[in-house]
Amino acid sequence: MNAKPSQPHPAEWTETQGLLPSAPRDLPAGRHQFHKEQMMTQIHEDLRTSAAAATASDDRPVAVPRHRNPFLRRVVLVPAAALALSGAVVTTVVVSGGDGDGGRTPLATGPALTTTVGTADTQGAPRLLDRISLAAAEVSEPAPHAGQYVYIASKVADTYPKTVDDKTTVVSEKLHTRQVWNSLDGKDGWLIEPGETSDKGMTLSSDIPVSSAYNDLAALPTNPDALLRRIYRDSDAERDKEVPRDQAAFVAIGDLLTESYPPARLAAALYKAAAKIPGVVAVDDAVDAVGRHGVAIARQNDTDGERTEWIFDKKTLSFLGERNVVVEKTPDSPFEVGTVTFTSAITQRAVVDANKQVPSQAG
Repeated sequence: MNAKPSQPHPAEWTETQGLLPSAPRDLPAGRHQFHKEQMMTQIHEDLRTSAAAATASDDRPVAVPRHRNPFLRRVVLVPAAALALSGAVVTTVVVSGGDGDGGRTPLATGPALTTTVGTADTQGAPRLLDRISLAAAEVSEPAPHAGQYVYIASKVADTYPKTVDDKTTVVSEKLHTRQVWNSLDGKDGWLIEPGETSDKGMTLSSDIPVSSAYNDLAALPTNPDALLRRIYRDSDAERDKEVPRDQAAFVAIGDLLTESYPPARLAAALYKAAAKIPGVVAVDDAVDAVGRHGVAIARQNDTDGERTEWIFDKKTLSFLGERNVVVEKTPDSPFEVGTVTFTSAITQRAVVDANKQVPSQAG
C-alpha cells in the first residue's frame, strides 16, 4: 500500500480518450447532489459573515467553511460524523497558499466513468470482515511521535451533472492526485488537490482539528461493540437526516479508513464493528481508481441507489481504496446503473517529520 503505482485506466471504465475542457459545476459530486442547494446557500452566507468579521478585526485571515473536497470527502453526507468521534465538530478553516481562485488549474472532464456492478453476497460480509480484521491487527507500524504529520496520497475522481447552454450531461473528472498532511492533534496540515485548491495547496490550520486526528483515534475504544455505539451516537447527532442511520455509520467508518491513520488495533476493531451494521455485504470483484482489482465490503444507500465499496487486495486484504457505484436507478437521479460517482485509490500512507514533506524527502 506504500507503493505509488502508475495511473492506468481500469478496464471497466468507458472513459473517452479525449478529455474536454472543464466548466463550472452546476452540482457537486454525485453523492452530494441532494444537498447542493442547502450547502451552497450556507457556504455563501458563511463567506459573507466571515469576510465581514475579518474586515472588522484588522488583519485576521478570512475563515472559509468546510466543504466536501478539502477535508473528509463525505462531510456533506455525514457533516461531522467521523470528526465527532474525536469530540470536535469543525465549521471553519483558515485558507492560504493561493490568490483567491488564482493559481488554481481547472480539472478536465470527460464522459461518466462506468463499471460492471459486482455481485453482492449478503452472507459473506461477516466472514470477510473477520479475515480483514485479523490482517489489520497484524500490521506492524511505528507509532508516530509529537511533531510528526500523517501524510496520505491518493488518486481520486468525481462524477457529476454539468450544464452548459441549458444542456445537462453527466461527466467525470480526470483522475488526479490528492495529497493531505495532518498533524497528530489535527490542528495543522496542508492539502493539495488540483481543481479544488490552488496549485500550491491550502493550509488546514485551525484551533479546532480539521480531521480525525491520530491522537484522538488512538484514544477510541477498541472493543467493537463499544466502538460501534460511539459511531452511532455521534453520527446520529451530526448526520444529514436524509442519510439512513446505518448508512451514516458505515460512511463514518469509511472516512476513518481513508484519510486518517488508525492504529492497528483500532483498524481491526473498525472492521469488526462494520460487520455488525445491517445491510453490509461482500462484493466478489471491485476495482479502485488506479485499476487494482480486489474484493469489497459494501453497503447500499437506498435513498440514492448508490453502493459505497471499500476495496481490499484479494491476497493481503490490505485496504486499497473505495468507490461509489450506482446499483439502482432512482427517479430523481441523473445517473444510470453502473455509473461510478466517486473513485479513489490510496497510493501512499506514511508518517513524516514536517508539514508538506513527502516520504521521499524524509531523512
